[in-house]
Amino acid sequence: MFGGRRAVLISAASTVVFFLALGLALYLSPGWDAVREDFFDWHAMRESFLGTDISPSIWSAFLLNVKMFLIAEPLILLLALIIAIVRQIPGPVFFPFRLVAVVYTDFFRGVPLILVVILLGFGLPGLRMTGVSNFSPVVYGVAALVLSYSAYVAEVYRAGIESVHPSQVAAARSLGLTRLQALRHVVVPQAVRRVIPPLLNDFISLQKDTALVGLLGVIEALKAAQIYSVQVFDYSSLIVAALLFIVITIPLARFTDRLIARGQLRRGGTVAR
Repeated sequence: MFGGRRAVLISAASTVVFFLALGLALYLSPGWDAVREDFFDWHAMRESFLGTDISPSIWSAFLLNVKMFLIAEPLILLLALIIAIVRQIPGPVFFPFRLVAVVYTDFFRGVPLILVVILLGFGLPGLRMTGVSNFSPVVYGVAALVLSYSAYVAEVYRAGIESVHPSQVAAARSLGLTRLQALRHVVVPQAVRRVIPPLLNDFISLQKDTALVGLLGVIEALKAAQIYSVQVFDYSSLIVAALLFIVITIPLARFTDRLIARGQLRRGGTVAR
């Protein structure tokens, strides 16, 4: 018990000393006054958060980021799982489907997300096709997020599926299940449970990447912060946008760490601190 308290006290003391030293180094830097005025103006931060007559509210715009994230996440989970399962279907008759899944994954993992957003957001409306070119920029932005992230998440699913020991499939087949039934009822449930932590890491990135939809003219948090900064020549609004993203991502990151630690304990491993 004493050793545990001592470790906690040492950790707390070293943390305090570290951040005090960092804060002191920033405060004593030659350009701190200019940086504080341009990036940490409390009045500008409050004004940009609430909105003005010449700039939208960053808070209201951030709610759009959250909305896009909540719409894209389930679509990504579903599409990525379908792609991963298709790649595991055996037999020569399914080769074309496996090929399409491989090409899809390689293509959208190879193209930067920012290019996918631009190509969909400006390319599809330019086609002037009924049912394709008449959606709002938000729809095209969410579609770009879904297409790009599904390729990454599909690989996470595939790693989880391949981590299930072949004996599981053999046991299911011995009970009379077909290969597809074994995949559905035995392999996929185990694989999904194993890949939850890396999936959450991907969705932390997804929440941040919703800001790229602002390239299409959508007023989300980053775009609203940029509008304010251009109007008043102050960058404090960017700090506000950054803090809002941090408020969302840090709790999710800690939850992910907790799941990873719980999995390590379940497998009899040690948890790094």
